[in-house]
Amino acid sequence: MVNLTIDNKAISVPAGTTIMDAAEQNDIVIPRLCYLKGINEIGACRVCVVEVEGQDKLIPSCNNTVEEGMIVYTNSPRVRMNRKNTVELILSQHDCQCTACVRSGNCSLQKLANDLNIIDLPFRQELEITPWKQDFPLIRDSKKCIKCMRCVQICDKVQSLNIWDVESTGSRTTVNVSKNRKIENADCSLCGQCITHCPTGALRERDDTTKVWRALHDPKKVTVVQVAPAVRTAWGEALGLSREEATMGKIADSLKRLGFDYVFDTTFTADLTIMEEGNEFIKRFTSGELKDRPMFTSCCPGWIRFIKSQYPHLVKQLSTAKSPQQMFGAVMKTYFAKSIGVNPENMYTVSIMPCTAKKGECNMELFYEEYAGHDVDTVLTTRELTRMIRSAHIKPSTLEDVECDELMRDASGAGVIFGATGGVMEAALRSAYFLITGKNPDADAFKDVRRTQEDEFTMTAEVPIGDITVKAAIVSGLGNARRLIDQIEREEVHFDFVEVMACPGGCVGGGGQPIHDNKELALERGERLYFLDETNNLRFSHENKDVLKLYEDFMEAPLSHKAHMLLHTDHNAWEMPR
Repeated sequence: MVNLTIDNKAISVPAGTTIMDAAEQNDIVIPRLCYLKGINEIGACRVCVVEVEGQDKLIPSCNNTVEEGMIVYTNSPRVRMNRKNTVELILSQHDCQCTACVRSGNCSLQKLANDLNIIDLPFRQELEITPWKQDFPLIRDSKKCIKCMRCVQICDKVQSLNIWDVESTGSRTTVNVSKNRKIENADCSLCGQCITHCPTGALRERDDTTKVWRALHDPKKVTVVQVAPAVRTAWGEALGLSREEATMGKIADSLKRLGFDYVFDTTFTADLTIMEEGNEFIKRFTSGELKDRPMFTSCCPGWIRFIKSQYPHLVKQLSTAKSPQQMFGAVMKTYFAKSIGVNPENMYTVSIMPCTAKKGECNMELFYEEYAGHDVDTVLTTRELTRMIRSAHIKPSTLEDVECDELMRDASGAGVIFGATGGVMEAALRSAYFLITGKNPDADAFKDVRRTQEDEFTMTAEVPIGDITVKAAIVSGLGNARRLIDQIEREEVHFDFVEVMACPGGCVGGGGQPIHDNKELALERGERLYFLDETNNLRFSHENKDVLKLYEDFMEAPLSHKAHMLLHTDHNAWEMPR
């Protein structure tokens, strides 16, 4: 243990502890901008500087460790003056039109400037303006970038894609797409982790709310919206609702108030995905097709973009099943459209997703019988949903629990846990067990595939089902996925079935979820999904009555010709930059 004094408070911490961590452990706040624990500890912003008695210069607290007898001041006159001057210099290169920024009220730079009582800018503003493709799902506003390097480090160290890099020198140093590429030509997975870890509004999703408002006010359009399982764990965070208060029923109420004609839960097609993907796995596994390489799940578009650009030779190992989002769109514009007597071309389908990659995925086209068009017309992130609720002046406390619309209302707990890493695998194993043995397992028999710890991103399990054993792996975060795939490629490990989610922790930690700077909430949000599963009367996808009715009335059977036409896809039908 090392003994030191911080702001006249005697403390003792383990050797190797940074000054910042030592202060934090003793409820002493040191402001920061660029810092991300274990990822970005480079002292780039100089906001976390402290004064150490006996040292001439102020030092960053994020990457300097404690020493015996050290006397530290985190808020001395010298520190305050230096910190304020640093933030004023940062603001001189930052677009300060906060009222027209999606991060207003949730911006670390804005809060810091307010805390430091900066009410005037003494330096001349010089803003960097870099062209950007405005219809790309991920938007970068160079005028708001503070060069903190977080996006660079998240993409390099966590997602292993190296999309961002530093360019130029001196006062012209900035961050841009690496290798002099344009973003549309880069192998970006669109995971959005750079967005959720950006401290300002320099990175954001493309805002599609205007298109949705336009459709809602078009009398010729029948508007249909679906809500992903992970959205219900997070949407309330931005509106002051607890997780217990922020139910799916209240989301449905808010969407009805916004003007949507029909509201559905994507959990329905999560169950449908299990019927297709589960049957496909059993077919491929029992035929011996997976003896060398596993079948990979296909419900995460960020992961699909990753494997297509990084491991194109493994694309054939992907399940051909569409994601639940795309399945819903396909079913909506065929089965549901016929049931309500509406021409699919007059139907406008919207998805509320915890994901930015879904904005890219919805470009996929549906060709079936006489109809050609998009499965899903527009995707909104969880953040865009809450902005629409606010803009409609809906008071969250007035929302009530409203049921989703009929025909596709049934939703199992197995479908709900799709939003957490391991959830797809667990749901698939529950139904695979039934399909192979003819009887249901204990619904909690496959808990080994669940993430239970903050630093747990790869899980493996050997699952006995009847006379066979399925070797399963679950991984979230693309850097972790790369490490697992490399092990598979080197034949160090073998699996039959692998679930991959692009975002650490799964969709609950997706790039479209509400942002809480320096907090990772995926584990906490995932626990809520497992609670909803445990308290659901229906826990098996293959017992979803509305899904069974869909097969009986329209889709015939899992893996039927019609199911292949509507619910499966050709992953080679489009190209990714490599």
